[in-house]
Amino acid sequence: MPAIQCIVVTPEVTALEAQAEFVVVPLFDGELGIGAGHSPLIGRLGFGELRLRNAQGVSERYYVDAGFVQVANNVVTILTGRIVPANKLNLESSQQQLQAAHKRSAVTPELLELKDRAIAQARAQIRTAQRAGSV
Repeated sequence: MPAIQCIVVTPEVTALEAQAEFVVVPLFDGELGIGAGHSPLIGRLGFGELRLRNAQGVSERYYVDAGFVQVANNVVTILTGRIVPANKLNLESSQQQLQAAHKRSAVTPELLELKDRAIAQARAQIRTAQRAGSV
């Protein structure tokens, strides 16, 4: 089966370059699966789990912190603020972040937006850590 090249770029570095058979990205409104020959697209990422499956069926999981994805010519390019291998996430720490986010003050629309963002980030980290079996 033809391979897809997946490139993840953060503001600091090209964090990941890998070949995959199938890629799943967390869009802001759901997940998108990308196989070889996928039509070109540009999308907005949400907070969540990036999954890469290689030709042997082995999956790699990462947490990505929003951003954008571009698919063209069997290349998936992801621009994100942060990428963390799922097995490096700390479930307990993510749960504490969620509790702290719920306690944040939200007396203005801007503060409410920041609170909602922090809650969404913490929830996505918890889901990703749980799926990866992190502790």
